Amino acid sequence: MARKKNRMSQEVNAGSMADIAFLLLIFFLVTTTIASDKGITNILPPKQDPNVPPPDIKKNERNIFKILINSNDQLLVEDDFRDNTEGLDQDIKEFVLNFGNPDQENVDLYNTLPPSLKGISSKDPESSDHPNEAVVSIKTNRGTSYELYLEVLDLVKKAYFEIYAERVGLTADEYRALSSRDAAEKELMQRGKENIPMAISIAEPDKTGGE
Repeated sequence: MARKKNRMSQEVNAGSMADIAFLLLIFFLVTTTIASDKGITNILPPKQDPNVPPPDIKKNERNIFKILINSNDQLLVEDDFRDNTEGLDQDIKEFVLNFGNPDQENVDLYNTLPPSLKGISSKDPESSDHPNEAVVSIKTNRGTSYELYLEVLDLVKKAYFEIYAERVGLTADEYRALSSRDAAEKELMQRGKENIPMAISIAEPDKTGGE
């Protein structure tokens, strides 16, 4: 009768597997870049001291371009109803560059503009006096969608960036791609914005439409 050979079963030593897995986990945590949602890059005003009354700022109504968005995402632009945002950026450019009642400093500013921007100015006495007085006001409702709010805000900024870009002979996309880290590009950015501040007022939303 043949003798049975005793086969020794070979066992894998898994004692260090937990340590290896732990080291791998640390490696991936250290080396992996996790994308984060940064939200809207707006600089908020400092918190108002309750003991200090707010400053009394008087602004002529003609120097304020009013955009209202209700809880149904309907627009009221300069008291005119709109069911979409088409042409809003062009209207803002015309408002900012109206030069309805400029002082000497802003007459000089007008004279430095390229013909393409001068052609936008209607010099309507019922619209903004000049770019340094022009303010675009956006007011929403508690029920206003973020999508429409961001669309309107982006169009307002687009209008300003198109003005800045045309002043230095660039497209709006090229201007927005400029970096302040490069001296030459920073100089272009400053020339585009000179004496035409991006004045956007975002009013506190109404409570109508839900908390």
